[in-house]
Amino acid sequence: MPPYNRAMLRDLRPLFAYMRRYRWGYLWGTLSCICTNAVAVQFPRVLEKAIDGLKQGASLHLILLFAGLLVGISIVKGVFLYAQRWILIGISREIEFDIRNDLFTHLEKQDSGFYQKYRTGDIMARMTNDLNAVRNLLGPALMYSANTVFFTVFALYFLLHLSPYLTLVALAPMPLASILVQYLGHRIHDRFERIQASFSEISSQAQENYSGARLVRAFAREESQINIFEKLNRLYIARSLRLVQLMGMLWPTLEFILGISMVITLLAGGHLVVSHRITVGQFVEFNTFMIMLIWPIIAVGWVVNLFQRGTASVIRIDELLQAKPSIDDSAADVAIPADQILAGEIEFRNLDFSYGETPVLRDISLRVPAGSSLAIVGPTGSGKSTLVSLLSRMHEAAPGSLLVDGRPVREYPLAVLRRNIGMVPQETFLFSETIRENLRFGVPDASEEELLEAAEAAHIRQEFAEFPEGLETMVGERGVTLSGGQKQRAAIARALLRRPAILILDDALASVDTYTEERILGGLRSYTATATTILISHRVSTVRDADQIAVLDRGRIVELGKHEDLLARDGYYASLYQKQQLEEELTVAD
Repeated sequence: MPPYNRAMLRDLRPLFAYMRRYRWGYLWGTLSCICTNAVAVQFPRVLEKAIDGLKQGASLHLILLFAGLLVGISIVKGVFLYAQRWILIGISREIEFDIRNDLFTHLEKQDSGFYQKYRTGDIMARMTNDLNAVRNLLGPALMYSANTVFFTVFALYFLLHLSPYLTLVALAPMPLASILVQYLGHRIHDRFERIQASFSEISSQAQENYSGARLVRAFAREESQINIFEKLNRLYIARSLRLVQLMGMLWPTLEFILGISMVITLLAGGHLVVSHRITVGQFVEFNTFMIMLIWPIIAVGWVVNLFQRGTASVIRIDELLQAKPSIDDSAADVAIPADQILAGEIEFRNLDFSYGETPVLRDISLRVPAGSSLAIVGPTGSGKSTLVSLLSRMHEAAPGSLLVDGRPVREYPLAVLRRNIGMVPQETFLFSETIRENLRFGVPDASEEELLEAAEAAHIRQEFAEFPEGLETMVGERGVTLSGGQKQRAAIARALLRRPAILILDDALASVDTYTEERILGGLRSYTATATTILISHRVSTVRDADQIAVLDRGRIVELGKHEDLLARDGYYASLYQKQQLEEELTVAD
């Protein structure tokens, strides 16, 4: 019988909510299973009547009647068998669809810390390989379990009716099968967990190498990466083969136990026939039932495998579903309308921030009026990107230390806050879609005119127009067909198209020349006249016209003011300006 126990039911608990949605389908599927097996057990009974009838000299008409009954039983059984497969396997596909959607939706809500904990390949493995194992558990495993249970119950009723003695003797070896299933079931579960972990490692290794293919080739590390992948693949195969060894032991052993039962049936049943305690027809009926029990009992081995694989995968999937995002709307003001448009005033009040125990920002106090511009400069690792990431709550600032329009950012629903912010990060990401779809990512219903205006402001419209397919050009994975400067300008156009109240450019002009940079900044000033703009850059030419310039060093604001004021202080900013002036002069001299 299938190995149900408390531990397994506990592991399967995350699936119960999904199964309840299809309870009527499961009811009809179960009724189909009952009907299938209720009809199937009639086959040996008709066979018994036919054989005993022949022995007594049955007529041709009676023989044809029995033959017709056997054909009819097979047809009716086939109809119910089709119904149960269509219903139960169909439900497993529907639940697979539901879980995949819920899992994707849940992953979309996770913060950056989640993706630092789980590698992309591991997540993909759980959404594909593990989800497929769960589908097999909810479909074939449940269906064959139900068939095994119902047929065994019906068959036992008729076997005991034929001969209680012969039934007990024939089924005496069956407890050995139960012990074997329980023993190997736990080992199959443990080994499959290790197999899935290896598959996740392989998926992660492959995903990272495909994404970093250029880097691998640039450093001539193909052979090294191939060797690493081969080791992971060998480990996966070795673990899979160890599972195959268990399954290889399970099925032959079950068949051996059934073989013993058949031998016992033949010896004990033959003696009963010779002693005229049962008829030949009844002996054939008994043996037919035993033969028909072979597949359900053999199927137990396969069902055990599916159940153990499925429960291991349920645990891995539920681990993702139970991960709670550290940043959510729990403190949000529900009275704020979903279409709220912010003015864009920003204020930092004695803000401190740390990654774990590592302090990154210290005592940041700064006010950025709505519609003004703030530039942030400073050495690498000074906390510039972290500071702006707190605005969109990619990381969480301490309560009351960061306000937008006079309200703590935590009071704004995430959707409202982020809809009012246009962000161009350091690492530009483009989807493997057309240029048009990438630009419209934040505003799917943007008009053609709005799209072209944003592209013009980002100084990229003309270059897109020169492509053979224009805005319908596919950019390839991560925008591989575009240059670094084109990707950055496409990202700027994408952010501008949203007409955000707050525009953040995190070193977004690093890949363009100074002439293009000047054109883009000019376009930004006219396009975002009312937006609060935050610029992060290492170039003085990028930040010199900002209303305020903040110099960060080791997480603190060490200088704050306009371009001329900071030059007069002769500090970090003045030193940076002088170095870049010298570099420009040397470049011109060359």
